[in-house]
Amino acid sequence: QVQLVESGGGLVQAGGSLRLACAASVRTFGVYSMGWFRQAPGKEREIVAAIRRDGGNTWYRDSVKDRFTMTSDNAKNTVYLQMNVLKPEDAAVYYCAADRHMVITGQPPYWGQGTQVTVSS
Repeated sequence: QVQLVESGGGLVQAGGSLRLACAASVRTFGVYSMGWFRQAPGKEREIVAAIRRDGGNTWYRDSVKDRFTMTSDNAKNTVYLQMNVLKPEDAAVYYCAADRHMVITGQPPYWGQGTQVTVSS
């Protein structure tokens, strides 16, 4: 069973950047698909980016395309979410998640504790 620990959240001005990291307790490449989700107050949780279990086809929701980049460092069992040109509407608790399916589902079984991202206007 994988354990996930996020880091890198914080307060940033609109237009700024943050990089989130998610460290897994075990190897994820070839074992787990990985995703970043977020949940803002009063809103439903939504998926932001995801990478397939085989490392191919990184997916992004439309609102973050060309601003966010999800990468993985297989040697460190860590995935990252580089967030650029942050907007106030990006503010949320960001969660890392893992799933044994080739493509992460909407309700993956493994979650990190979350990291807060606050964007000031």
